[in-house]
Amino acid sequence: MRTALRAALCAATTVTALAAFGPPPASAAVLPYQDPALPVATRVTDLLARMTLDDKIGQMTQAERAVISPAQLTQYRVGSVLSGGGSGPAQNTPAAWADMYDNLQRGALATPLQIPMIYGIDAVHGNNNVLGSTIFPHNIGLGATRDPDLAARIGRATAEEVTGAGQDWTFAPCVCVARNDRWGRTYESFGEKPEIATAMTTVIDGLQGTALNGPASVLATAKHYIGDGGTTGGTDQGNTQLTEAELRAVHLPPFAAAVNRGVGSVMISFSSWNGTKLHGSKYLITDLLKGELGFTGFTVSDWAAIDQIDGQVGFTQAEVAASINAGLDMIMVPNDWQQFLGYLRAAVQAGQIPMARIDDANRRILTKKFELGLFEKPYADRTYASTIGSAAHRALAREAVRKSQVLLKNAGGVLPLAKSGGKIFVAGRSADDLGNQAGGWTTTWQGASGSTYPGTSILQGIRSAVGSNATVTYQRDGTGIDNTYRAAIAVVGETPYAEGEGDRVGTMSLDATDLATLSRLRATGVPVIVVLVSGRPLDIATELPNWNALVAAWLPGSEGAGVADVLFGDYAPTGKLPMTWMQSASQQPINDGDGKTPLFAYGYGLTYSSTPADTAAPSVPSTPAATAVTANGLTLTWPASTDTGGSGLAGYDVYRDGTLIGSPTTTSYAVTGLNAATRYEFTVAARDAAGNRSARSTALAVTTSAGDTPPGGSCKVAYSTSDWSAGFTGSVSVTNTGTTAVSAWSLQWSYTAGQVVTQGWSARVAQVGTVVTATGESWSPSLAAGATVTFGFNANRGSTNPRPTSFTLNGSACTVV
Repeated sequence: MRTALRAALCAATTVTALAAFGPPPASAAVLPYQDPALPVATRVTDLLARMTLDDKIGQMTQAERAVISPAQLTQYRVGSVLSGGGSGPAQNTPAAWADMYDNLQRGALATPLQIPMIYGIDAVHGNNNVLGSTIFPHNIGLGATRDPDLAARIGRATAEEVTGAGQDWTFAPCVCVARNDRWGRTYESFGEKPEIATAMTTVIDGLQGTALNGPASVLATAKHYIGDGGTTGGTDQGNTQLTEAELRAVHLPPFAAAVNRGVGSVMISFSSWNGTKLHGSKYLITDLLKGELGFTGFTVSDWAAIDQIDGQVGFTQAEVAASINAGLDMIMVPNDWQQFLGYLRAAVQAGQIPMARIDDANRRILTKKFELGLFEKPYADRTYASTIGSAAHRALAREAVRKSQVLLKNAGGVLPLAKSGGKIFVAGRSADDLGNQAGGWTTTWQGASGSTYPGTSILQGIRSAVGSNATVTYQRDGTGIDNTYRAAIAVVGETPYAEGEGDRVGTMSLDATDLATLSRLRATGVPVIVVLVSGRPLDIATELPNWNALVAAWLPGSEGAGVADVLFGDYAPTGKLPMTWMQSASQQPINDGDGKTPLFAYGYGLTYSSTPADTAAPSVPSTPAATAVTANGLTLTWPASTDTGGSGLAGYDVYRDGTLIGSPTTTSYAVTGLNAATRYEFTVAARDAAGNRSARSTALAVTTSAGDTPPGGSCKVAYSTSDWSAGFTGSVSVTNTGTTAVSAWSLQWSYTAGQVVTQGWSARVAQVGTVVTATGESWSPSLAAGATVTFGFNANRGSTNPRPTSFTLNGSACTVV
């Protein structure tokens, strides 16, 4: 919600600015678009009819605050202003931000139609550009909490602090799915699987409130659409090389969830999909996002991103036309906004962009401005300034920090530490460094080490937890420690970075400074507890045996005391890994279910009731045996392995000719989809709850029978599952073996053991009672003769997971292979 300033404060400015244009079209609340009692759609239609081409192209333009003045907002009808990372008023205070906003808004309101601007800012972990704001953990830490309610509360707190400093639009949340830890924006992701980001879209509810014109509501942005976390090599702004089915299965679900929550805007990714820049993809922006997903808000480009469409330096009129025709509604042209206006005007006048596309973009933008209440209350709502860095918000941030801590090793139960008695040594360059513990996008774009904002360092949190009950000694490089200390806490890891600077193409290990500090601590024989401050998993496997305990603290933000809350046992650790933790950097990319053996599995995390960290692999399974061998399948069985490390046996991985084909929890696995009279080799590896995997068993060679053409109707189905403790992932391939196409295919089967489908991809999968129905997506509704469609789904299960006994395609029984 915005607040109206007294008309007298801006009357002189308005009169002067309007002199060049003549008087306003009518007095306030006379024209239909100025009447808040009318429906938003009616107001938008009325305003659009009154707008000139210059008014409309101005609304589609976003300029950086440092290169536009209030007078230029008036002259060029520019509809939006942004602050890039670290760009703000000379005096970085909430009041100065609000004053800057109001000055720019006066320029927007001095236009003939008095259309207010909307101001965008990267408030990605709190209102991190404004000094004094509460700095929450980055998304990777929030993903470790698995707490959607917490995300919603953080969104609400952030919205209040953004409102108090004058802005009304945040470029958050990032709902990217990071699939390669080398990517420099990994910490902006909630995790490596779409389920986490999808669940955490509740932050949108907090940011936008129950209504956009409600108290302290700000417009949210789902970004970066689509696939920015899946680029080859983890290269920022790189190329995501996936099939459409893979893109939809991994990277689309969080955006679908964001749209369902009514997110106001979507930012398009710098990256490419199979060589095509996202900013020029009409299929992904207009057909998929706006059409199939039904997104009714407006899209915005990333920073000067339309310049990359043709791969040449400097944007062109052709790139402007391509981006608008693809479905971009507002273009972020931070520095070259005047050149953009010229190109956009010329493209429309030359017929390169239909006027209908311009009107659609304006309708989307204006709708959100009306819904935000900007026409009625266009100025900063300073009543929320008192919430900025408030005790309540900092307490919420501290809660988020402690919930995000992931305990990865606790040999001998060294944690939690006692608060009283003896001496504790603290070392490491991130122990007393607020900048390091907040990471990038904090006060500036890349962030910086040092005391760059108000907050509590991890060292301060440790000292506060202990009080006068024990002695705490701090030496950044670890010098001065001896064997009289009962424990040493080393706070090490990464220094701040953001996009562009954060990609890691080589080593992902701790650097020489951190390793030297750790070496000094270990040399005394004192138990060493490592607190890792980083925006991603690091390559630590060779060092881990030398540490007694390891806590992944991620990038906790301003409330370092939340780390101490866990170290000293005020709260037990509850965080679970949102990323698979590599054995070495050579494994990148490594993700859950890809068959690679991690150091710590996705979802791993100890608590103080857990046994010490298990680093021992289970025993190697014996050679499997094959029974019920047919032309198309067989059943493998093997004796149970033995858990040797204490975390418990979790299951097995089954490989066919070296490729992972299933992960059952029992000592048998039904293999389907084989070819007749073909030789295969099968091996089995055991895995425990800590993510350790044994070596693979000796291979079993099996040749399937020649077989006859199986009986059945006009279809055949291959069905397989990958089970985990309480659920499974299913994969189904259905082939039309008939001679005519099935125009709208529908496959049905039933479950008999209480299985419940929760999510599907590459098909619409729904369940009513025990009956599951899968139908074609809008992009694959029919099934040609001889064609096969493959889709997948996730489901919950009980103690057993029997296969369906039959399948029907549009009522006809299928052969199950």
